[in-house]
Amino acid sequence: MFWRMLRGALTRRRGGRGLIACTTALGASVATALLGVVFDIGDKVSAELSTYGANIVVLPRGAAVVGDLYGDDQLAAGRTAALREDEVAQIKTIFWAFNVTAFSPFLDAQVTVTGVERPVDLVGSWFAHHLDLPSGEHAQAGLIDLRSWWELEGGWIADQDTDLALVGTKLAASQGWGLGDRVTLQGAARSADFRIAGLIDSGGAEDDQIVVPLAQAQALSGRTGQVDRIEVAALTTPDNDLARRAARNPASLSVSEWETWYCTAYASSIAYQIEEVMTDAVAKPQRQITESQGTILNKTSAIMVLVALLALAASALAIANLVTAQVMERSAEIGLLKAVGATDSAVVRLILAELTLVGLAGGVIGYGLGLGLSQAIGWTVFDSAITPRPAVAALVALGVAAVVLIASLPSIRLLLRLRPADVLHGR
Repeated sequence: MFWRMLRGALTRRRGGRGLIACTTALGASVATALLGVVFDIGDKVSAELSTYGANIVVLPRGAAVVGDLYGDDQLAAGRTAALREDEVAQIKTIFWAFNVTAFSPFLDAQVTVTGVERPVDLVGSWFAHHLDLPSGEHAQAGLIDLRSWWELEGGWIADQDTDLALVGTKLAASQGWGLGDRVTLQGAARSADFRIAGLIDSGGAEDDQIVVPLAQAQALSGRTGQVDRIEVAALTTPDNDLARRAARNPASLSVSEWETWYCTAYASSIAYQIEEVMTDAVAKPQRQITESQGTILNKTSAIMVLVALLALAASALAIANLVTAQVMERSAEIGLLKAVGATDSAVVRLILAELTLVGLAGGVIGYGLGLGLSQAIGWTVFDSAITPRPAVAALVALGVAAVVLIASLPSIRLLLRLRPADVLHGR
């Protein structure tokens, strides 16, 4: 009898049931899309922010100590230790190698330039250096990936170019240089002529520097096979208390804490693994960058979760009004059921069953629409797909269930107060 009454109730007044299903689907679709983005946004935001510079810097151990004690200015002025260029590729062999999105070695020197009264800062680096890894895989490292935000007039140069250089716009303007001009650089070991192939506008120190391929900077300064630092851009997990304790002293962690920290993509754990594969190197996470990434990620996630909750709350409010209106329309029917012996609990179960089935149908439709909406957000905002997560389906199901329960409360209260005699007599 109950199922026959339920089937009859669902087949009548289809317009009202359709409105409830559509309202549920709308709330579920918004919640699915936003929660899907929240669960996948960590890697997306980190990838976006990693295009704006390195969040880990690798230095020679001795130079890192000098820098910590006396500051970066003294480090640059009295640099003696160096890293080995042939070990740079080891960065792509660590446990979190796939999280390393870009990296490049740097060698700093001062040169004299014909016609320029003051010494000029010279930077040598890779541009698009091909790496053959011990695993048989291949990778590319260099400034083209690490400094992708540079505004460059002209074009990038290749690592094989022996007579091409990039010059900062500020330096070029002060000397009246332009694209195609030739400059003579005198280093500690030799001199060489270079043609200006590009002008750098970065808004940073590079605007007053000359950038050449690493091999040419090594030849000019007489430091073959050496680099001063390596900048690494990596996708990282925002720091928590465990990561901060490990950054201070990994030995203070218990075995289980150490395993958790080592196998999580914290900036400190990636830096630790880089130190493991390089000789006398210290990898230092750039705290301002990593903390900013975590702050941006947490605030963005909080906003999206809040909007998802508001969407579900709005759906619950709209459904509550629709269900209450339908109960009032069916008051005569419900009064007759009570008059022939139906208990309040039986009538409440009937209404809840109707609303649950309609809500389930709307939730399934909304979940499918939400998956499509999340992909549209992913490709529009992050230029990549959003990975569907089972946890999103579970959370949306709980949300729809909560919406159905909350929306049914006003109608249940109305049902319990409904008197058959008053309804059947039109009062």
